[in-house]
Amino acid sequence: MTASKQMKAMRVHDASGRFQLDTVPLPELLRPTDVLVEVKASGVVPNLRNVISHYGERSYLTLPDLPAIFGLDTAGVVAQVGTAVTGIAPGDRVYINPGRSCGSCHACRSGEPTNCVAYTFQGYFGFGPRSKQIYKQYPYGGFGQYATAPADGLVKLPDAVSFEQAARFGYLGTAYSGLRKAGVGAGKTVLISGASGTLGLCAVQIARAMGAVKIFCVARDPALLERVRALDPQRIRTFSYGSGDLGAWVRSETDGVGVDAVLDAIGPGASHQVTLDCLRSLARGGRLVEVGAMSDPLPLNLHEIMCSQISLMTSLWFTVGEGQDLAYMAAAGTLDLSVFDHHRYALEQANEALADAEQRKGGFVNVVIVQ
Repeated sequence: MTASKQMKAMRVHDASGRFQLDTVPLPELLRPTDVLVEVKASGVVPNLRNVISHYGERSYLTLPDLPAIFGLDTAGVVAQVGTAVTGIAPGDRVYINPGRSCGSCHACRSGEPTNCVAYTFQGYFGFGPRSKQIYKQYPYGGFGQYATAPADGLVKLPDAVSFEQAARFGYLGTAYSGLRKAGVGAGKTVLISGASGTLGLCAVQIARAMGAVKIFCVARDPALLERVRALDPQRIRTFSYGSGDLGAWVRSETDGVGVDAVLDAIGPGASHQVTLDCLRSLARGGRLVEVGAMSDPLPLNLHEIMCSQISLMTSLWFTVGEGQDLAYMAAAGTLDLSVFDHHRYALEQANEALADAEQRKGGFVNVVIVQ
Protein backbone atom coordinates (compact mmCIF):
# COMPACT_ATOMS: atom_id res chain seq x y z
CA MET A 1 0.00 0.00 0.00
CA THR A 2 1.07 3.58 -0.62
CA ALA A 3 2.80 5.29 2.29
CA SER A 4 0.95 8.55 1.58
CA LYS A 5 -2.43 6.91 2.24
CA GLN A 6 -3.66 8.28 -1.07
CA MET A 7 -4.32 6.80 -4.48
CA LYS A 8 -5.09 7.82 -8.06
CA ALA A 9 -8.56 7.37 -9.50
CA MET A 10 -10.31 8.36 -12.71
CA ARG A 11 -13.58 9.92 -11.53
CA VAL A 12 -16.70 11.21 -13.27
CA HIS A 13 -17.76 14.68 -12.11
CA ASP A 14 -20.85 15.27 -14.29
CA ALA A 15 -23.26 13.61 -16.70
CA SER A 16 -20.92 14.07 -19.67
CA GLY A 17 -19.30 10.78 -18.71
CA ARG A 18 -15.79 12.17 -19.04
CA PHE A 19 -13.22 10.86 -16.58
CA GLN A 20 -10.81 13.08 -14.66
CA LEU A 21 -7.64 11.94 -12.90
CA ASP A 22 -7.92 12.72 -9.19
CA THR A 23 -5.97 11.95 -6.04
CA VAL A 24 -8.24 10.59 -3.31
CA PRO A 25 -7.77 9.02 0.13
CA LEU A 26 -6.83 5.36 0.16
CA PRO A 27 -9.89 3.22 0.99
CA GLU A 28 -10.25 2.03 4.56
CA LEU A 29 -11.79 -1.23 5.70
CA LEU A 30 -15.11 -0.33 7.30
CA ARG A 31 -15.89 -3.84 8.51
CA PRO A 32 -13.79 -6.69 9.90
CA THR A 33 -15.14 -8.82 7.03
CA ASP A 34 -13.90 -6.45 4.29
CA VAL A 35 -10.78 -6.70 2.15
CA LEU A 36 -8.65 -4.16 0.29
CA VAL A 37 -7.72 -5.12 -3.26
CA GLU A 38 -4.93 -3.58 -5.32
CA VAL A 39 -6.51 -3.27 -8.76
CA LYS A 40 -4.65 -4.87 -11.65
CA ALA A 41 -7.33 -4.83 -14.35
CA SER A 42 -10.84 -3.47 -14.83
CA GLY A 43 -13.17 -4.13 -17.73
CA VAL A 44 -14.72 -1.25 -19.68
CA VAL A 45 -18.45 -1.67 -20.29
CA PRO A 46 -19.53 -0.35 -23.72
CA ASN A 47 -22.80 0.94 -22.22
CA LEU A 48 -21.12 2.95 -19.44
CA ARG A 49 -21.49 6.43 -20.94
CA ASN A 50 -25.18 5.77 -21.64
CA VAL A 51 -25.68 4.82 -17.98
CA ILE A 52 -23.84 7.91 -16.74
CA SER A 53 -26.00 10.12 -18.97
CA HIS A 54 -28.97 9.31 -16.70
CA TYR A 55 -27.67 11.66 -13.98
CA GLY A 56 -30.36 14.22 -13.24
CA GLU A 57 -33.10 12.09 -14.77
CA ARG A 58 -35.81 10.05 -13.09
CA SER A 59 -34.83 6.51 -13.95
CA TYR A 60 -35.16 3.01 -12.54
CA LEU A 61 -31.35 3.03 -12.30
CA THR A 62 -29.78 4.53 -9.19
CA LEU A 63 -26.35 6.07 -9.70
CA PRO A 64 -23.67 6.93 -7.14
CA ASP A 65 -23.28 10.51 -5.99
CA LEU A 66 -20.78 12.58 -7.97
CA PRO A 67 -17.85 12.60 -8.20
CA ALA A 68 -17.87 8.81 -8.63
CA ILE A 69 -15.39 6.05 -9.36
CA PHE A 70 -16.85 3.66 -11.93
CA GLY A 71 -15.45 0.34 -13.12
CA LEU A 72 -17.63 -2.76 -12.95
CA ASP A 73 -15.38 -5.80 -13.51
CA THR A 74 -12.34 -5.58 -11.29
CA ALA A 75 -9.52 -8.05 -10.69
CA GLY A 76 -6.43 -7.67 -8.59
CA VAL A 77 -4.37 -8.78 -5.61
CA VAL A 78 -5.54 -8.72 -2.00
CA ALA A 79 -3.52 -6.08 -0.13
CA GLN A 80 -5.19 -6.20 3.29
CA VAL A 81 -7.87 -8.22 5.04
CA GLY A 82 -10.17 -7.40 7.94
CA THR A 83 -9.70 -9.04 11.32
CA ALA A 84 -12.65 -11.44 10.80
CA VAL A 85 -11.66 -12.60 7.29
CA THR A 86 -10.77 -16.25 6.85
CA GLY A 87 -9.95 -18.12 3.66
CA ILE A 88 -8.64 -14.96 1.94
CA ALA A 89 -5.11 -13.67 2.51
CA PRO A 90 -2.89 -10.86 1.27
CA GLY A 91 -1.36 -11.85 -2.06
CA ASP A 92 -4.39 -13.82 -3.28
CA ARG A 93 -5.41 -13.14 -6.87
CA VAL A 94 -9.13 -12.32 -6.97
CA TYR A 95 -12.05 -11.05 -9.04
CA ILE A 96 -14.47 -8.72 -7.26
CA ASN A 97 -18.04 -9.76 -7.99
CA PRO A 98 -19.62 -6.29 -7.81
CA GLY A 99 -23.14 -7.47 -6.89
CA ARG A 100 -23.89 -5.95 -3.47
CA SER A 101 -26.94 -6.64 -1.31
CA CYS A 102 -28.05 -5.40 2.08
CA GLY A 103 -27.86 -8.82 3.76
CA SER A 104 -30.99 -8.43 5.87
CA CYS A 105 -34.09 -7.94 3.67
CA HIS A 106 -36.51 -10.77 2.90
CA ALA A 107 -34.70 -11.75 -0.32
CA CYS A 108 -31.29 -11.78 1.37
CA ARG A 109 -32.58 -13.85 4.29
CA SER A 110 -34.07 -16.27 1.75
CA GLY A 111 -30.67 -16.76 0.08
CA GLU A 112 -31.56 -14.73 -3.03
CA PRO A 113 -29.30 -11.65 -2.82
CA THR A 114 -29.80 -10.65 -6.46
CA ASN A 115 -33.44 -9.96 -5.55
CA CYS A 116 -32.42 -7.66 -2.70
CA VAL A 117 -34.37 -4.38 -2.52
CA ALA A 118 -31.02 -2.56 -2.38
CA TYR A 119 -29.19 -4.64 -5.00
CA THR A 120 -26.34 -2.62 -6.46
CA PHE A 121 -23.47 -3.07 -8.88
CA GLN A 122 -20.38 -1.63 -7.20
CA GLY A 123 -18.78 0.73 -9.69
CA TYR A 124 -21.84 0.91 -11.95
CA PHE A 125 -25.50 1.37 -10.93
CA GLY A 126 -28.17 0.16 -8.53
CA PHE A 127 -31.80 -0.86 -8.88
CA GLY A 128 -33.57 1.42 -6.42
CA PRO A 129 -33.18 4.28 -3.92
CA ARG A 130 -31.81 1.97 -1.23
CA SER A 131 -28.71 1.52 -3.39
CA LYS A 132 -27.50 4.87 -2.07
CA GLN A 133 -26.66 3.20 1.24
CA ILE A 134 -24.69 0.48 -0.54
CA TYR A 135 -22.65 3.13 -2.37
CA LYS A 136 -21.69 4.66 0.97
CA GLN A 137 -20.35 1.30 2.09
CA TYR A 138 -18.57 0.38 -1.16
CA PRO A 139 -17.93 3.50 -3.28
CA TYR A 140 -14.90 2.20 -5.16
CA GLY A 141 -15.13 0.95 -8.72
CA GLY A 142 -12.23 -0.48 -10.71
CA PHE A 143 -11.02 2.82 -12.18
CA GLY A 144 -8.86 3.47 -9.13
CA GLN A 145 -5.68 1.92 -7.77
CA TYR A 146 -7.46 0.21 -4.86
CA ALA A 147 -10.98 -0.94 -4.03
CA THR A 148 -12.68 -2.45 -1.00
CA ALA A 149 -15.11 -5.36 -1.11
CA PRO A 150 -16.67 -7.87 1.28
CA ALA A 151 -14.65 -11.07 1.55
CA ASP A 152 -17.67 -13.13 0.52
CA GLY A 153 -17.84 -11.14 -2.73
CA LEU A 154 -14.52 -12.43 -4.06
CA VAL A 155 -13.77 -15.13 -6.62
CA LYS A 156 -10.32 -16.66 -6.19
CA LEU A 157 -8.42 -16.75 -9.47
CA PRO A 158 -6.15 -19.62 -10.48
CA ASP A 159 -2.89 -18.75 -12.21
CA ALA A 160 -4.44 -19.98 -15.48
CA VAL A 161 -6.77 -16.93 -15.51
CA SER A 162 -5.08 -13.61 -16.28
CA PHE A 163 -6.33 -10.39 -14.74
CA GLU A 164 -7.44 -9.23 -18.20
CA GLN A 165 -9.49 -12.39 -18.67
CA ALA A 166 -10.99 -12.00 -15.19
CA ALA A 167 -12.08 -8.48 -16.17
CA ARG A 168 -14.52 -10.21 -18.57
CA PHE A 169 -16.15 -12.24 -15.77
CA GLY A 170 -19.20 -9.97 -15.59
CA TYR A 171 -20.23 -11.01 -19.09
CA LEU A 172 -19.06 -14.60 -18.63
CA GLY A 173 -20.95 -14.96 -15.35
CA THR A 174 -24.12 -13.40 -16.72
CA ALA A 175 -24.06 -15.84 -19.64
CA TYR A 176 -23.30 -18.81 -17.40
CA SER A 177 -26.12 -18.08 -14.96
CA GLY A 178 -28.56 -17.64 -17.84
CA LEU A 179 -27.49 -20.88 -19.52
CA ARG A 180 -27.94 -22.73 -16.23
CA LYS A 181 -31.46 -21.37 -15.86
CA ALA A 182 -32.15 -22.46 -19.44
CA GLY A 183 -31.13 -26.03 -18.58
CA VAL A 184 -28.19 -26.18 -20.99
CA GLY A 185 -25.94 -29.17 -20.52
CA ALA A 186 -24.80 -32.43 -22.05
CA GLY A 187 -27.09 -33.59 -24.84
CA LYS A 188 -28.90 -30.24 -25.12
CA THR A 189 -29.16 -27.82 -28.03
CA VAL A 190 -29.05 -24.06 -27.57
CA LEU A 191 -29.53 -20.98 -29.74
CA ILE A 192 -27.59 -17.86 -28.77
CA SER A 193 -28.95 -14.60 -30.18
CA GLY A 194 -26.30 -11.91 -30.50
CA ALA A 195 -23.64 -14.61 -30.52
CA SER A 196 -20.85 -12.45 -31.93
CA GLY A 197 -21.26 -9.69 -29.31
CA THR A 198 -19.53 -9.05 -26.00
CA LEU A 199 -22.03 -11.09 -24.00
CA GLY A 200 -22.98 -13.55 -26.74
CA LEU A 201 -19.45 -14.77 -27.43
CA CYS A 202 -19.02 -15.52 -23.73
CA ALA A 203 -22.21 -17.59 -23.91
CA VAL A 204 -20.85 -19.54 -26.87
CA GLN A 205 -17.68 -20.49 -25.01
CA ILE A 206 -19.59 -21.45 -21.88
CA ALA A 207 -22.16 -23.51 -23.81
CA ARG A 208 -19.21 -25.44 -25.25
CA ALA A 209 -17.81 -25.97 -21.75
CA MET A 210 -21.22 -27.12 -20.45
CA GLY A 211 -21.47 -29.86 -23.07
CA ALA A 212 -24.15 -28.53 -25.45
CA VAL A 213 -24.19 -30.80 -28.51
CA LYS A 214 -25.33 -28.15 -30.99
CA ILE A 215 -24.87 -24.40 -30.57
CA PHE A 216 -26.84 -22.23 -32.99
CA CYS A 217 -25.22 -18.81 -33.23
CA VAL A 218 -27.30 -15.93 -34.58
CA ALA A 219 -25.98 -12.44 -35.37
CA ARG A 220 -25.86 -10.04 -38.31
CA ASP A 221 -22.19 -9.77 -39.30
CA PRO A 222 -21.20 -12.77 -41.50
CA ALA A 223 -17.48 -12.18 -40.96
CA LEU A 224 -17.78 -12.21 -37.17
CA LEU A 225 -20.07 -15.24 -37.36
CA GLU A 226 -17.42 -17.10 -39.33
CA ARG A 227 -14.90 -16.38 -36.58
CA VAL A 228 -17.39 -17.76 -34.06
CA ARG A 229 -18.03 -20.90 -36.15
CA ALA A 230 -14.30 -21.56 -36.39
CA LEU A 231 -14.12 -21.95 -32.60
CA ASP A 232 -15.89 -25.32 -32.83
CA PRO A 233 -16.95 -26.26 -36.38
CA GLN A 234 -18.32 -29.63 -35.25
CA ARG A 235 -20.89 -28.17 -32.86
CA ILE A 236 -21.44 -24.55 -33.93
CA ARG A 237 -23.96 -23.60 -36.61
CA THR A 238 -24.28 -19.95 -37.69
CA PHE A 239 -27.11 -17.86 -39.14
CA SER A 240 -26.93 -14.26 -40.31
CA TYR A 241 -30.17 -12.68 -39.10
CA GLY A 242 -32.18 -11.22 -41.97
CA SER A 243 -30.90 -13.75 -44.50
CA GLY A 244 -33.95 -16.01 -44.23
CA ASP A 245 -36.44 -17.68 -41.89
CA LEU A 246 -34.67 -18.32 -38.56
CA GLY A 247 -37.24 -20.80 -37.25
CA ALA A 248 -37.22 -22.82 -40.47
CA TRP A 249 -33.42 -22.95 -40.44
CA VAL A 250 -33.31 -24.17 -36.84
CA ARG A 251 -35.86 -26.91 -37.52
CA SER A 252 -33.96 -28.02 -40.60
CA GLU A 253 -30.95 -28.52 -38.35
CA THR A 254 -32.85 -30.34 -35.57
CA ASP A 255 -34.97 -32.87 -37.48
CA GLY A 256 -37.95 -30.54 -37.23
CA VAL A 257 -37.89 -30.41 -33.42
CA GLY A 258 -36.40 -27.00 -32.55
CA VAL A 259 -33.86 -26.11 -29.89
CA ASP A 260 -34.04 -26.94 -26.19
CA ALA A 261 -33.01 -23.46 -25.10
CA VAL A 262 -32.47 -19.90 -26.29
CA LEU A 263 -30.19 -17.38 -24.62
CA ASP A 264 -31.20 -13.93 -25.86
CA ALA A 265 -28.11 -11.73 -25.58
CA ILE A 266 -29.15 -8.85 -27.86
CA GLY A 267 -29.12 -5.48 -26.17
CA PRO A 268 -31.27 -2.36 -25.97
CA GLY A 269 -32.19 -0.91 -29.35
CA ALA A 270 -32.75 -4.24 -31.08
CA SER A 271 -36.16 -5.05 -32.53
CA HIS A 272 -38.47 -7.34 -30.58
CA GLN A 273 -38.89 -9.32 -33.80
CA VAL A 274 -35.52 -10.97 -33.23
CA THR A 275 -36.67 -12.28 -29.85
CA LEU A 276 -40.01 -13.44 -31.28
CA ASP A 277 -38.20 -15.37 -34.02
CA CYS A 278 -36.00 -16.99 -31.38
CA LEU A 279 -39.09 -17.99 -29.39
CA ARG A 280 -40.50 -19.67 -32.48
CA SER A 281 -37.28 -21.66 -32.83
CA LEU A 282 -37.86 -23.47 -29.53
CA ALA A 283 -38.97 -27.06 -29.23
CA ARG A 284 -42.05 -27.85 -27.15
CA GLY A 285 -41.13 -27.38 -23.52
CA GLY A 286 -38.16 -25.17 -24.42
CA ARG A 287 -36.91 -22.17 -22.47
CA LEU A 288 -35.87 -18.68 -23.52
CA VAL A 289 -33.76 -16.74 -21.05
CA GLU A 290 -33.26 -13.01 -21.58
CA VAL A 291 -29.88 -11.63 -20.49
CA GLY A 292 -29.20 -8.88 -23.03
CA ALA A 293 -31.75 -6.31 -21.83
CA MET A 294 -33.66 -6.05 -25.10
CA SER A 295 -35.93 -3.07 -24.34
CA ASP A 296 -38.39 -3.06 -27.25
CA PRO A 297 -41.89 -3.99 -25.93
CA LEU A 298 -42.55 -7.65 -26.68
CA PRO A 299 -46.02 -8.63 -28.02
CA LEU A 300 -46.75 -12.21 -26.95
CA ASN A 301 -49.48 -14.71 -27.67
CA LEU A 302 -49.60 -16.31 -24.23
CA HIS A 303 -52.09 -18.95 -25.32
CA GLU A 304 -49.69 -20.18 -28.02
CA ILE A 305 -46.79 -20.16 -25.58
CA MET A 306 -48.83 -22.00 -22.96
CA CYS A 307 -49.92 -24.70 -25.40
CA SER A 308 -46.29 -25.33 -26.34
CA GLN A 309 -45.21 -25.17 -22.68
CA ILE A 310 -42.59 -22.58 -23.58
CA SER A 311 -40.91 -20.81 -20.66
CA LEU A 312 -39.82 -17.19 -20.96
CA MET A 313 -37.65 -15.89 -18.15
CA THR A 314 -34.96 -13.36 -17.34
CA SER A 315 -31.64 -13.68 -15.56
CA LEU A 316 -29.73 -10.90 -13.80
CA TRP A 317 -26.01 -11.19 -13.09
CA PHE A 318 -24.51 -14.20 -11.28
CA THR A 319 -23.44 -15.42 -7.87
CA VAL A 320 -19.95 -15.63 -6.43
CA GLY A 321 -20.31 -19.41 -6.59
CA GLU A 322 -21.06 -19.26 -10.31
CA GLY A 323 -18.03 -17.02 -10.75
CA GLN A 324 -15.91 -19.58 -8.92
CA ASP A 325 -17.25 -22.26 -11.28
CA LEU A 326 -15.93 -20.23 -14.21
CA ALA A 327 -12.50 -19.95 -12.60
CA TYR A 328 -12.38 -23.72 -12.05
CA MET A 329 -13.52 -24.46 -15.62
CA ALA A 330 -10.86 -22.14 -17.02
CA ALA A 331 -8.18 -23.77 -14.86
CA ALA A 332 -9.30 -27.21 -16.05
CA GLY A 333 -9.17 -26.12 -19.69
CA THR A 334 -12.85 -26.79 -20.41
CA LEU A 335 -13.59 -23.05 -20.68
CA ASP A 336 -11.37 -21.40 -23.28
CA LEU A 337 -10.64 -17.75 -22.45
CA SER A 338 -7.80 -17.41 -24.94
CA VAL A 339 -10.13 -16.11 -27.67
CA PHE A 340 -10.20 -12.55 -26.35
CA ASP A 341 -8.17 -9.82 -28.02
CA HIS A 342 -7.25 -7.55 -25.13
CA HIS A 343 -7.11 -3.82 -25.81
CA ARG A 344 -5.08 -2.57 -22.85
CA TYR A 345 -5.13 1.01 -21.54
CA ALA A 346 -3.47 2.70 -18.58
CA LEU A 347 -5.63 4.16 -15.80
CA GLU A 348 -5.02 7.67 -17.11
CA GLN A 349 -6.42 6.59 -20.50
CA ALA A 350 -9.92 5.75 -19.24
CA ASN A 351 -11.54 8.17 -21.70
CA GLU A 352 -9.75 6.60 -24.64
CA ALA A 353 -10.61 3.12 -23.37
CA LEU A 354 -14.33 3.95 -23.20
CA ALA A 355 -14.25 5.42 -26.71
CA ASP A 356 -12.67 2.18 -27.93
CA ALA A 357 -15.27 0.02 -26.17
CA GLU A 358 -18.09 2.05 -27.70
CA GLN A 359 -16.94 1.09 -31.20
CA ARG A 360 -18.47 -2.39 -30.56
CA LYS A 361 -16.15 -4.34 -32.84
CA GLY A 362 -17.61 -7.65 -31.64
CA GLY A 363 -17.13 -9.90 -28.66
CA PHE A 364 -13.58 -10.92 -29.44
CA VAL A 365 -12.37 -7.46 -28.34
CA ASN A 366 -11.91 -7.04 -24.59
CA VAL A 367 -11.24 -3.42 -23.60
CA VAL A 368 -9.52 -3.32 -20.24
CA ILE A 369 -7.69 -0.82 -18.02
CA VAL A 370 -4.54 -2.35 -16.56
CA GLN A 371 -2.33 -1.15 -13.72
